[in-house]
Order: sequence, then C-alpha cells, then structure tokens
Amino acid sequence: MASRGQRPEHSGPPELFYDKKEARKYVRNSRMIDVQTKMAGRALELLCLPEGQPCYLLDIGCGSGLSGDYLSDEGHYWVGIDISPAMLDAALDRDTEGDLLLGDMGQGIPFKPGSFDGCISISAVQWLCSANKKSDIPAKRLYCFFSALYSVLVHGARAVLQLYPENSEQLELITTQATKAGFTGGVVVDYPNSARAKKFYLCLFSGPSTFIPMAQNEANEEEEARESTFTVESLSGSSVAETPRRK
Repeated sequence: MASRGQRPEHSGPPELFYDKKEARKYVRNSRMIDVQTKMAGRALELLCLPEGQPCYLLDIGCGSGLSGDYLSDEGHYWVGIDISPAMLDAALDRDTEGDLLLGDMGQGIPFKPGSFDGCISISAVQWLCSANKKSDIPAKRLYCFFSALYSVLVHGARAVLQLYPENSEQLELITTQATKAGFTGGVVVDYPNSARAKKFYLCLFSGPSTFIPMAQNEANEEEEARESTFTVESLSGSSVAETPRRK
C-alpha cells in the first residue's frame, strides 16, 4: 500500500522492502488485511469472469496470499508469483491454497502460453517503474512483463492490475508498454474525488475490448448513495469520461 510519506518503491528493491517485519503486517494488521481483501474482490469483479464457473487465475505480486485467499473463497484456482521470499514464506505459513512461485515479474512470467483464464494484481505494477540498479530500465521491464502476461493468458482473457501510479507520466509509461505488448483496455478509477479511497485499476484485454466496467464513487457508510461515477482513461488515448450511472 502506498504510504503518506515516502513511497515504498523509492526505498529500494521490493525483495528488500518486503522483509519478515513487513510480511508480518500482512498477516496481523486487520486493517491491511481488510483493504487488501477488498481490492482483490474489486479486481475479481472487474475481470467479469463467467458466473459460477471455476477459473485458473494468476496473481502477480501475490505477497502473503491475501488476494489468493479471496480467489479460493470464490471457487477459483490460482498461482501466485512474488519477488519477496519473506512474503511467500508468510503465505506458506498461512496454508494458502494456491501454488506459489518466487520470481521477478519484470523478467517475465515462466508459464506456457494460454495457461490462465485471467490475472489480478494488487499494489505491485508500480514497482517496475523504479530503477534499483543501472541495468533496470523501467520501460523495458514493463514491456517484458506485459508481453509475458499477454502470452500466458487465454486469448480474450482479461487482467486487472490495481496500482498506485505516482503521477500521470508514470501511468502513461505503464499503459504505453501494455499497449505495445498487444493489450487493449483502459484505467478504471474508483472514488476519483477521494484522496483516501481513490483506487486505480488497469483493466487489460488480450483481444478486442468490448467494454470497460463502471467505476465506483463515494457513498456513505450506510451506502445510501445510488449513483456511481464512471471514470475511464483508454489505453489508446488520454480522454477521460465521467458519466453518472445507476448501480
């Protein structure tokens, strides 16, 4: 999760930032668990999978397995990949049901083409925009990631990647590399007018896009609001549409 101070990805490589101490937070901090689980639920919703049909999904940056647990609870099978041994150890200690793989998404995804029915990722993709050594070129690492992701998805499948872009330039860098890799789609921004609740979801299609799901807007705790705001930035352009929709 992005902090109010220094962004985690500015503090060094993710495999060092997500050490045993940080991994414990994802196991013991009830608020962090709740936030991660809700974002996983939203990502799964945006995948628009066939109702009642178990799917084989990929979780990029799976961490301690919180998002994977949600996928399991919804009846899906999954494989998680993460660069942090400490986070994967935490997932193993929790007896999470998915298969786990240690790997750097910026170096590709080591699975056969067409292996997965969909992909989710929570708070991971922005890490590829940081260069922790001279050989790290963000654009190349992003393209390598998106090219591999496009390959391992079944044709026509979707990927929903929740991320915390630092600014519009970084978001453009990410979407540009996704487009070069063959994806279509756009960015869904939930709660666009809330500094605290605002969330970005990059919705990618490995084939012709049909529609981009509507975003969520602010509602009070009793959820009395009946309008939601649709905020989308297409990968093919910079235009943003904001249209009130009925829930």
